[in-house]
Amino acid sequence: MKKIIFAITVLAFTQTAIAQQKTAVKTSTKTISTSKSTDYEKTMAEKISALDQATTLDALSTLANDFAKIGEKEKKQWLPFYYSALANIRKGRMLLQDNKNEGVDAIADEADKNIALAEALSPMNSELFILKKMTHSLRMRVNPMMRFRTEGDEAAKALSVAKSLDANNPRIMLLEAEDTYFTPKQYGGSKEKGLEMLKKSLDMFKKFTPKTALDPNWGQKEAENLIARAQ
Repeated sequence: MKKIIFAITVLAFTQTAIAQQKTAVKTSTKTISTSKSTDYEKTMAEKISALDQATTLDALSTLANDFAKIGEKEKKQWLPFYYSALANIRKGRMLLQDNKNEGVDAIADEADKNIALAEALSPMNSELFILKKMTHSLRMRVNPMMRFRTEGDEAAKALSVAKSLDANNPRIMLLEAEDTYFTPKQYGGSKEKGLEMLKKSLDMFKKFTPKTALDPNWGQKEAENLIARAQ
């Protein structure tokens, strides 16, 4: 547990999404359905790109709301709720990095609501358990000494489930590597081992292909930056 208390995970969330659009205009019902799908993909790609560029709390709040509204409209798509949760998680991390704990619990709660909505559409999804790990870590960092036995435990469990669902997901290795690297040696951490894990995650990222252009694809840049910083 103490290992988790002292882990300071600094993540910059990056997303790269390319939405493919059809150029032919037809009048059939099938074409109308395709057009709607293309509009969804185009809007999502634009919002994901904006999330990649967001550097303020206000921008992240706006994007979290925008993604949630897309999810409410589409109803059968889990990714809008995923990205809404991700935007809120980034907002919480930004506050913690500025040593501002107030409001982080509420932000984590909001992220969890969207994770639950996404999970209802895509159960037992490795990417969603990764986000669960992050929200539990947010709450733990608000008060580590009081919460490491609750939120810290839940964070570890969520990451374990994510790994059982998809051991080849490079974001799992990235989070494990960061925890190992930033945890002090006396509490089980190791910068040497953490660096090795970061390099392994980078190899995994290079082999990773998202299921669709809109699926989660962040993490490689973070691994590269941490490796450069560590060497």
